[in-house]
Amino acid sequence: VRAAAPGWNARLRARGLSQYFEHSMAGAGLSFAQFGLMAEIASAADDTVGALAERMGLDQSTLSRTLRTLEGEGLVEIATVESDQRKRMVWLTETGARRLEASLVSWQQAHAELAKVLSTDLVQRLALEAQRL
Repeated sequence: VRAAAPGWNARLRARGLSQYFEHSMAGAGLSFAQFGLMAEIASAADDTVGALAERMGLDQSTLSRTLRTLEGEGLVEIATVESDQRKRMVWLTETGARRLEASLVSWQQAHAELAKVLSTDLVQRLALEAQRL
């Protein structure tokens, strides 16, 4: 039954990939999840927490907990928008930007190693198929 369950298999493989990246980036100073979130913040055109949550596919409460951790480490800053007290904006601090940049090498090395066993075509096909969901 498990072999024929695409949802279960996709979840297991996604967890395996996450574990691979966590292991590969262990000495980088950021977890794989933190790296991804901070990279998204760094490249954001809309830096509100709501827009960030939507782009990352997270609910705002989950994202807020993660952001508070990063804020506590001095890596991001969160502030309420003056014109709308319900909105919060987030951006990297200088320390956060430096940590993200330093972690980029580990991230790139992990991707290079993964590319040796997973073809770019396969990864793109999987992404397109998953996007249809």
